Amino acid sequence: MTTNIMTTSNNEHAYKRIRIFDTTLRDGEQSPGASLEPSQKIILARQLAKLGVDIIEPGFAISSPGEFAAIQQVSRELHNVEIVGFARAVKADIDAAVRATQDAARRRLHLFISSSDIHLDFQLRKSREQVLQIAREMVAYGKQFVDEIEFSPMDASRAGREFVIEMVEGVIAEGATIINLPDTLGYAMPEEYGEMFRVVRQQARGGDKVSYSAHCHNDLGLAVANSLAAIRAGATQIEVTVNGVGERAGNCSLEELVMAIETRKEAIGAVTGIVTSEIYETSRMVSRAMNFPIAYNKPVVGRNAFQHESGIHQDGLLKNRNTYEIMDPEAMGIPRSMIVLGKHSGRHAIKHRLSEYGIMMDSSQLEDVYNRFIEKADVLKLVPDSVLIGLASETTETQHDPYTLLDLQVMAGSADSIRTATITIRERDSQEVKSYRGTGAGPLEAVIHGLQEAIPVDAEFEDLELHSLSTGEDARGEAIVSIVHHNERYRGTSIHKDIILAAAQAFVASCNQLLMRAK
Repeated sequence: MTTNIMTTSNNEHAYKRIRIFDTTLRDGEQSPGASLEPSQKIILARQLAKLGVDIIEPGFAISSPGEFAAIQQVSRELHNVEIVGFARAVKADIDAAVRATQDAARRRLHLFISSSDIHLDFQLRKSREQVLQIAREMVAYGKQFVDEIEFSPMDASRAGREFVIEMVEGVIAEGATIINLPDTLGYAMPEEYGEMFRVVRQQARGGDKVSYSAHCHNDLGLAVANSLAAIRAGATQIEVTVNGVGERAGNCSLEELVMAIETRKEAIGAVTGIVTSEIYETSRMVSRAMNFPIAYNKPVVGRNAFQHESGIHQDGLLKNRNTYEIMDPEAMGIPRSMIVLGKHSGRHAIKHRLSEYGIMMDSSQLEDVYNRFIEKADVLKLVPDSVLIGLASETTETQHDPYTLLDLQVMAGSADSIRTATITIRERDSQEVKSYRGTGAGPLEAVIHGLQEAIPVDAEFEDLELHSLSTGEDARGEAIVSIVHHNERYRGTSIHKDIILAAAQAFVASCNQLLMRAK
């Protein structure tokens, strides 16, 4: 097999094309609590294809009838990506993988068996000779059905180097076309992992005639670094998961690896085919489907990845984004919200945020708002836009919000009945106060339905996030509501001890944001 090379028109460098092998739907789903329904797998597979991954491993066909059916539908539907049938080095697994992927336009088998002594002694209870024989026989068996066979000596980074080479030689002789050297336990250091690729490629007979892949886990936080080391050592395929989901601490994160390559392509000498504008949406879809929240400080897609509270940073960003950002969040589909307001924020950031809502102030008014803001920030930590606008209204004695939530009443309970919310709203221009009712299966749904009746905004309710900010009887919750209007996303936030009220205030804030910015 040959390595794909592409050049860019901007310079004379030749960049190695790295193929992205996504295993979110197989290895990622093995993360405890991340189980997906077959219908969810199909939806996510479509998004992964839209994202531009080269290869999708949609599951483990022999594990269940639902898994088999999902792999089968993905194979039939997605013709622009290669589909992988994953199997242990066992005939029944291979048969199931072959049947599930038989309708794929392009497919491969991915076979694995352990290679480290600790796995052989305590898990397989087999000798090296027995494992080598099984590996060769099963690759030869699989070769009857497919041309492309990827082979993984599991736990290769903790195995004897000579045995890994012997196993690789054996499976290449039987027809393996792609060799994956996995760091199954996330144990390797980058220099060790890269060296393993160099040694195997150079010393294994036939090693120069196959492609190489890296599959890294993140137990020591080195999955991305090890994957980059593998690229430098000759790997042309990297196996990843969206949001880095996977067993234990997870797998190499797709978005982190891709953006490391994209941002430092000159240093790494490589490119991928990923459509970066789809990164954020893919991340959100996987997070929702698996019910796995994304850590605030998660690189690339975390909430804080492109947010800045420090006054010094905020001032620099307002002058030139490149002062404190090395990537463009909007190019990845991430909504532009680079400045969050807290006690470290300065006057420039507050003035800028208010100006986004059309609120202009003289220096004395701004100073008054700033002093009020600092008092709030000590209590709230992060000050939502709705609170800032409220402070501006107090200073200028002018109501800036188009709509104000005056009262909310809603009942919760254990009875299986429809919940009803009563909402009282004041409209700024007319100063009319009106009450509205909403119903729903739960109190939040009833509140949102009532607010949609109260505020005439042509927008889609997209998302509600709820976060606990403290513990104990006086715990506060943060609600973040996103709405979409003409493909633009508006986010409102609120913090309150009553989480239902916080959600209602956040929805009103998002609608006010839309109306004020439109005006």
